[in-house]
Order: sequence, then structure tokens, then C-alpha cells
Amino acid sequence: MLRLSLLNVRDSKRKVFLGLSPIPVVIVPLLLCLAICSVSIAPIASASASRTYTTNFTLTENPISEGGKWINGTAVGLDWSNVQTTPGFAFDVSGAGYNDGTALLAGDWGPDQTAQATVRCKNPSSSIYQEVELRLRSSLSAHVATGYEINARCLRGNAASYLYIVRWNGALGDFTTLTGGTGAQYGVTDGDVLKATMIGNVITVYVNDAQILTATDSVYATGSPGIGFDLTNSVAYSDSGFTNFMATDGPVAPTGLSATPH
Repeated sequence: MLRLSLLNVRDSKRKVFLGLSPIPVVIVPLLLCLAICSVSIAPIASASASRTYTTNFTLTENPISEGGKWINGTAVGLDWSNVQTTPGFAFDVSGAGYNDGTALLAGDWGPDQTAQATVRCKNPSSSIYQEVELRLRSSLSAHVATGYEINARCLRGNAASYLYIVRWNGALGDFTTLTGGTGAQYGVTDGDVLKATMIGNVITVYVNDAQILTATDSVYATGSPGIGFDLTNSVAYSDSGFTNFMATDGPVAPTGLSATPH
């Protein structure tokens, strides 16, 4: 209880002293506010964390696992090939046909995805097919492979080179071409950075940050990013593949920007 007492009135200054006991003075404003104020505290919103995975393929593995981070074409899909690695290099030994070496990142990934890899392409020739592939929103299960593939021939500068965006529909050899082209301006060569994004229903492909292809498709809304390879008529499996890889389902900073001072 707050007790007020008049202790002293002296001269014309009429000094008044208040004795406050036993509650400290600092409590009074707080009690008054709680009595007359309506206080609401909004909950703090939490955003879902994005996933990013990067690798330089530091291990020797067949199939690639990197501690359970990958699933593979033969091990899970049965009808496709596995991806193998040696330090600094990922490749496959699938040979002819549509049983491309395929490896997808395990776990749940958001639908907006980016995948990027640096190409190794040695001894290219129009008489062989050295194909490197990025995967987006892709899935593997027994006898079923779905999702989007960006495939590039390691022959850029040659009229027989190509770059395509295709959709895998499930069964071995069942795919739909969404867009692409054949010609010297397509494909990749040694040291190129191949990148693909899928935002909403739009797939965009870049080589060395230059946009080359775009397509739209809404069949698959979920799945994982990954890599793949197809190699035909070549005796040197180490001639083509990827030397590193990055995937994310978060926003990616724009590239190729420049500023003009004023």
C-alpha cells in the first residue's frame, strides 16, 4: 500500500516531501501502465532456412556418396548408371543408351533451385559423345527417374555441339525435349561453368554466366538437384565430367553487374 505523508512545510517555498514505503518508486509507473494499457507482443516469424551444397569431389567413390549426401542411378533407380569420383573429378562409365550416370542430392529441397558445375572436357571429337548434365527437381526410385535435365555436349565451337533442356518422364528412355539447339554456339568446353536455375516454372541455362536457353514447364514441382553424364564411343572415361558442383534452393546473388561512377 502506498502511504503519502506531509513531512514539512517551511517558509514560502512550501517544500513537500513524500515518504514512500515500502514499495520502491520505480514500481509505480509499471503498475499504472499494466492497469490502464493494453500490451500485445507480436510473435517473431521464422523463415525456412535454405539449403546449399558444394563439393570438389575429394574422395574416390563408386558410387558417389560423400557421407550419404547422394543417391545414384543403379543403387536406387536400378536402370541407370552410378556416378563415380576420383579426387577432383566426377564422371560415369555408362556407355551407349539412355542409362545415363545419375546422382541426385538426398533429402528435401525447396522447389526454386540452382545447380552449377565446372566442366572437364579433354580430347573432344565429333566422333564421340561426351555429355555433361545438370539435374533440377529430380527424383529416383526403382525403374523411375523424373525431373529436369540440362545436357551439354563437350564440343562447343563445333557445328555438331548441342545444349538441351529435357524432362525425364519416368521410364528408361522416356523423355520430352523442352527446348535446345545444335550448333557451334551451343554446348560446353573445358573449364566452362554450366549453370541452371528453376524458379517457379521457368528453367534458365547459363554458360559462363551468359544466358543461353530458357523453357517453361509445370509437370514437376518438387525434387532434388543433381548431376549426370553420358559417354558414347569413348575409351577414356576421364576425358569428361565435372570438377566441382554447387546446388542451392535459396536466392542466388546476381552476376555480371557493373557500376558506373558519377
